[in-house]
Amino acid sequence: MAGARVTLRLCLSKDWTVQRFLYSSAAGVTSHTRSPSVHNKRLGRHHCLSHLAGAAGDKCRNSTRLQHCKGIHGKTAKSRSSWHALNGKGNIILMGLPGSGKTTTGRLIAESLDKTVIDVDDHLLTPFWGMSVADKLRQIGDYRFLEEEGRALITLEADDSIISLSGSNPLHEDSMARVAETGLVIYLDVATQTILSRQKSMKVDRIIGMGEGATLEEVLESRRNIYETWHDLRVLVHSHDTPRDVADRVLAALSRFTDDVGHVSTRDVTGQESRSTFLEAVLQGLAPDGGLFVKPSHRPKFSLEDLETLVPLNIRERSLRILEAWIHPLDICPQELRHFLSLSYTRGLFDHPQMCPTVPLATNVYTQELFHGPTASFKDWALQLMPRFFSKAANHLRPGEKFLILAATSGDTGSATLDGFSRHAGSARVGAFVLYPSHNISEIQKQQTITMEGKNIKVIGVDADFDFCQQTVKRIFRDNSLQNALGNCHLSAANSINWGRLLPQILYHVTAYLDLVKCGHVTMGAPVDYCIPTGNFGNILSAFYAKEMGVPIRRLVCASNCNNILTEFLTTGKYRPASYTLQRTISPSIDIITSSNLERMLYHALEDPGLVRQFYKDVETMGEAEISNSVLQTLRKTFVTGFATEQDTLNTLTKVYKDTGYLLDPHTAVGYHVATCSGPPDVPTVIAGTAHFAKFVDNILPALRDNSGDPHRMTVEQLLTSASSLTDQPKMHSLLASAASKPVKHNQTVPAEYGPICDSVLSFARSI
Repeated sequence: MAGARVTLRLCLSKDWTVQRFLYSSAAGVTSHTRSPSVHNKRLGRHHCLSHLAGAAGDKCRNSTRLQHCKGIHGKTAKSRSSWHALNGKGNIILMGLPGSGKTTTGRLIAESLDKTVIDVDDHLLTPFWGMSVADKLRQIGDYRFLEEEGRALITLEADDSIISLSGSNPLHEDSMARVAETGLVIYLDVATQTILSRQKSMKVDRIIGMGEGATLEEVLESRRNIYETWHDLRVLVHSHDTPRDVADRVLAALSRFTDDVGHVSTRDVTGQESRSTFLEAVLQGLAPDGGLFVKPSHRPKFSLEDLETLVPLNIRERSLRILEAWIHPLDICPQELRHFLSLSYTRGLFDHPQMCPTVPLATNVYTQELFHGPTASFKDWALQLMPRFFSKAANHLRPGEKFLILAATSGDTGSATLDGFSRHAGSARVGAFVLYPSHNISEIQKQQTITMEGKNIKVIGVDADFDFCQQTVKRIFRDNSLQNALGNCHLSAANSINWGRLLPQILYHVTAYLDLVKCGHVTMGAPVDYCIPTGNFGNILSAFYAKEMGVPIRRLVCASNCNNILTEFLTTGKYRPASYTLQRTISPSIDIITSSNLERMLYHALEDPGLVRQFYKDVETMGEAEISNSVLQTLRKTFVTGFATEQDTLNTLTKVYKDTGYLLDPHTAVGYHVATCSGPPDVPTVIAGTAHFAKFVDNILPALRDNSGDPHRMTVEQLLTSASSLTDQPKMHSLLASAASKPVKHNQTVPAEYGPICDSVLSFARSI
């Protein structure tokens, strides 16, 4: 076949063997013509594959040859339309390290699905070359082998088959890109140490890429980086798994892929009315019937072994694997998720190398510091990522159209929303409009909010409390005349009623447990409690999803301040917002009576959207509603509750400060009080550290320093200077410290009236 380009067409029978080969030649293409993805020949025979991933091993990294290689980015992301274009005949393509079990797994899957199996080594390369793969490698060496293997693979034509790739197939960009377009690439993700053990038992001490002098472990890690650029689905494989176990896990992943139920409204009694993809749910925010989007079934499950594989990973790698399980790859592919995470969770945006460290405070008491993001609150964790989701949805589903993100804030959501959307969505014709209660957030929270910069953001102060702001946002969403006036500018939400905002919060709840294991505070599988100060029920709901996934959370402790409507509900089953008058407290971010995300929890507990719809109809018409005792008892198996008075909160933060030097913010102090009021916890308890103490220093100073003067007469600069002098546990937040010097950009306030707020919304929408 020298001097000709060879195209191999496979005619395969169901007994998984190649029946015959048909060759067609194209003259004029010599056997020495290289694929464009194979790099300059002066890379030489001792080609180190690590450079393809830009990655591992000092010996590989130090090679001057690395200058010629930029990594592999050849995969075309699949969409629902491109997948459907395969007409149900897409291939299932197994990819993984040598020794991951691709060949055996492929045969078992083919048996289960009654499909043809193609093992690239046995059914393509060996017949194509007329010699074994090992003999070919010895004959031509690593570098030429990659060329020839890629040229053979690119000729493969198959559909509706199970294809088991060789370990080195993904290293050749052009051929791998072509194969990947024909189906679903499933990555059998096996720990490197497991592969090393298997290779040792098979007496394998080298694979392609070791010619540069790198160790086998370095080359395996390097290949991982390349595999990450190709997969559509990831299947975690463990050391003791049998081939049948792995095959069953792949089949389960395929079932989730093909049978994805999408997202439905909590009030959808039809089962179909508001069914949406992930991107559609993110773009809409609120469901058309007024309910909230949820994933009704097929929610991810992680075994303890799955969780164990996440322990050594950094926060972005953990987050990627969790989000892959929640987001369908036809909405956002794993490679784009990785890109989003790399832009959203960076050292430049988060003021701590661990992003959200879990630190011990007392026996069995820990706090997860969720305040190291750019606006110093836990809201940053979601709102640095959610705008990426939203921009993707807008560009993919409604290209060229405008969107207005409408949010109400009780203090932290506003600045985090404005920061996230100005950083990550400014080029997508997406604007963010925030309402805040002008007299019920701290001075520093207010300073952060009104000094935010960005052409696509707007802030309005309202002479009302947070509940009025939140109800106004919901009313605007239901106002058809206003939406008609907005024309081609569509409304959506960024607070935790938006599924895309709630989902990223699961990430830090999972990682808190993994960090406890990594630091030796608990062993994998040991139970812990999580205590979440909450008003809107969003943060604790995301912890519920982490528990449901498989994180060994024993109880979720719902911590309220004196606006304790959730305490009453989880104690009696009665939800009576009309009976409560909002009280202003020193923990203003949970000064909330209407707990929006409770609706999602009720959907899961009641298991009947009709009952959810009736529950909120009762709330609207009678000011209260009640769940049955059986449902209440179900909730109480997971949730316990308590609340802190103002004095409890001040006493707690003062005591912890004097005992340990660590200064809690008032919201975290609410959680600490509820978690410890009955004595030291009997299991390790993680308290969500929701904000940096300096954001509320005006409320903290009188409790710590009798001679501090009236903090409410102090300037923001004076407040932040005082905060810096209090403690270095935690250290002062650098971006927060600079807030005092920023000029005010938003100084508009309006009365608590619907009309003026609507006028402001319309005016800003026209400017996007």
